[in-house]
Amino acid sequence: MTNRTEQLLRLAPPLLLLLFVSPVEAQSLQKRLDHALDAPPLNRHLWGVAVADTSGKLLYSRNGDRLFIPASNTKLVVTATAAVLLPPDFTVATSAYGSGPVTNGVLQGHLVLYGRGDPTMAERCFAVDTTTSGVCVKDAFWALRQLARTLKANGVRTIAGDVVGDGSYFEPEMLHPTWEHDDLPWWYAAPVSGLGLSDNSLRLTTQPTQLDAPAQLALAPWLGDVTLENRTRTVAEGQPRTLDVSREPCSSGLIVAGDVPISGRDRPDYVAVSDPNHYAALAFRQVLAEEGIAVLGATRGTTDSLLYRAARQSTPLAEVTSRPLSDWIFPILNTSQNWYAEMLLKQLGRRFGAGGSWHEGLAVERRFLIDSVGADSTQFSLSDGSGLSAVNLVSPQTFVQLLAFMRRHQRYSVWAAGLPKSGQPGSLRTRFVSTPLEGRVTAKTGSISTVNSLSGYVERVDGRTVIFSIQANHHVLGSRSMIAAIDSVVAVIGSGR
Repeated sequence: MTNRTEQLLRLAPPLLLLLFVSPVEAQSLQKRLDHALDAPPLNRHLWGVAVADTSGKLLYSRNGDRLFIPASNTKLVVTATAAVLLPPDFTVATSAYGSGPVTNGVLQGHLVLYGRGDPTMAERCFAVDTTTSGVCVKDAFWALRQLARTLKANGVRTIAGDVVGDGSYFEPEMLHPTWEHDDLPWWYAAPVSGLGLSDNSLRLTTQPTQLDAPAQLALAPWLGDVTLENRTRTVAEGQPRTLDVSREPCSSGLIVAGDVPISGRDRPDYVAVSDPNHYAALAFRQVLAEEGIAVLGATRGTTDSLLYRAARQSTPLAEVTSRPLSDWIFPILNTSQNWYAEMLLKQLGRRFGAGGSWHEGLAVERRFLIDSVGADSTQFSLSDGSGLSAVNLVSPQTFVQLLAFMRRHQRYSVWAAGLPKSGQPGSLRTRFVSTPLEGRVTAKTGSISTVNSLSGYVERVDGRTVIFSIQANHHVLGSRSMIAAIDSVVAVIGSGR
């Protein structure tokens, strides 16, 4: 790519403005889009574009029926499937069971924390307007505290056995086999189990110290189960920050390496826990202690569905209900939270398939796309719920069909409430700002290596709404430049006939 082209792409907002007053306005959509996509350097890359009206009638297609790696546009499928098949107020319970009787305030057995796939036990806001009462949760352990207080109120003072985190509501496999190995230590590839807490992730902060000395590392919430091997160094001002995290196989320890500029601000990174069931049990044990409930045994995690089956058939000692489905959908679409998407996919498999697994969840999605949306079965092949896998393949035309179907569906408002809007909080916060399309693009972003995508709705300057899916594969521009290029294509679509 030439320096001139790089400069043009960096000037994306001014260029978007020019597209609305350019002489090419009078040209047809076909000609204007072809002109944009055939100009260097965009002509060097693989483009899949489909544009349709709200009825689903195609207005433009370039490789629209071909298979592309969609990245996080994949999340449109899992959220739409859930929004249609499950009620907006759908919830699940997380329960505390005893493996023995409670006698004189002592649980004569183990305390089993059993999750049913609730992703919402986290410190998070679940709407764009964070000032609305009840929208934000400031304590990631709020649900565990409620369980502990119920136990205390019911007279439980001592646990004679262990505290066990039971994630067997979902399959034992917690890491998707097609995810890249280098992704696994990070929050966006957090393990997916029936029991989850705080996005199954930890906040890692790095602070520079003295020049050439190791940076200071800290994890939160730290529950004593993770070791940090510090291979960082503090480097001079102006040097790049090059932090990397890795994990040895079958280990909870993390290796943190790289350079931290001495003048750099503290910037948190988020790393995945290795065993979410054990992690949740450790957090529950800490909360129990804060409530004055003693635990005499160990802390463990399990995915064995038979181990505490008898205990789960008894009346729970305490139970807490998740936030509703609408709050599950919001983080998936608005900020592209991968783990929520995978938890929701397994939930679909558990509710409508033969079990809480990737395989069963994908089977539910497939039937939804074919039977409800009317998608061509040869135009999609899904591997996970989030789009982290590079094995996902979906045509732009399939996304356009899905978006048209959802716009007509009675649950559209519940689903669309999570979609980012240009210039507003979410993954489109900085896009189309100070252009005629600010606040007029509602779409899902997507980005993995050599892939960028954007699919959604644009309200044209003539007042008509059109549906689009743009996927760029096998490009070498880098995400920042390709995002600017995609936005210029959306500007063409949004500028009118």
